[in-house]
Amino acid sequence: MVYTYDGTFDGLLTTLRRIWQAGGEAISIRPQTGAQHDLFAAGTHVTTDEVTARAVWANLLRWLPEQARETLYHVFLAEQPDSESLIYRYVRRVIEQKGADIREQFTDDTVRRVLDLSRWLKREKHRMEAFVRFEQTTAGLYHATIEPDVNVLPLIAGHFARRYADQQWLIYDKRRRYGLRYDGRRVQVVRPETAAPMLASGEPETRNQKREALLPAALAEREPTFQHLWLTYYTSATIAARRSPERHRRHLPKRYWKHLTEKRPAHLLPTMAEQAARPTTTPRKEQGRRAREQK
Repeated sequence: MVYTYDGTFDGLLTTLRRIWQAGGEAISIRPQTGAQHDLFAAGTHVTTDEVTARAVWANLLRWLPEQARETLYHVFLAEQPDSESLIYRYVRRVIEQKGADIREQFTDDTVRRVLDLSRWLKREKHRMEAFVRFEQTTAGLYHATIEPDVNVLPLIAGHFARRYADQQWLIYDKRRRYGLRYDGRRVQVVRPETAAPMLASGEPETRNQKREALLPAALAEREPTFQHLWLTYYTSATIAARRSPERHRRHLPKRYWKHLTEKRPAHLLPTMAEQAARPTTTPRKEQGRRAREQK
C-alpha cells in the first residue's frame, strides 16, 4: 500500500496511525506533492488530523525514550526521499521489540540511517546558529536570509528568541520559502502565500505588509557602517601565516558565504567603503595648523 499525505509532520503522524489501524503494512509513504505512485500498488491519501497527530506523538513515549522520539522528528526535517519510510520502519522495529531502545543496534540499516540523518541535522542547526547574519532595516526589523541544506528553522527558533529577546527579527529560509518572525513576544511562522501574522500591536498585517516583511527592506542608515566595521575586524583578525583555506572551507563551507557579511567583497559595499575612507580623527599636522590659525 502506498500512502500519501500533505507533507506536514502532523500529516505524517496521522498517516502512521492509519497504517497501524489497517494492519501495519506500507510499501511507501510520500508527500502528496510530487508523489509518483507504483502502477501495481494501491494508493491512499490520508487527511491530516491534528488531534490524532498529537495523540500519536504523545503515545510514542510509551515505546520510545524522549530523545529517540526527537530523533525521528529530526529525520523528518532532513527532507530525504526515504525519511517517512525510515520513521515508519524505526517505530515498527521498536514495537516489535516490545519498546526496547534500539539506538545502539548499529548493524541495523534503518537505525544507522536514522542516526546519521539526526547527526546531519544537528550539525546544520549548529552552523545556522553561528552563521545567521542580521541586517537592520529602516523599519527597525532585523532581517536574515538563509539557505540551509535541511529544514532547521523549527530547531533554531528557541535559540534566537532567547538570544535576541529584546529585538524584533525575521529569519527567512529562501530555499523553502518561509520564515520565522519574532515580534518581541512570540515566534510565528510566516509564508508569502498564507494568512498574515499579527503585528506586535495586535493588529493583523495586510497582505502587502506581510510580503514586505519577508523580503529584505532598505537598510537602516547606520547599518552599512556596522557591516563595514565587522568586515574590517574579520579581515584584520586573520593571521596570514596560519591561513589554511582547506580547513577554513571544512568548518565554513563555501555554500554559506553569500549570506555572510564578512565574506562579501568590499567592492559590493560602496557605501561602507566610502564611510570607512573618511578619517575619524584629525591628523596631528592638521590639528597644529588649526591651533595656529586660532591664535
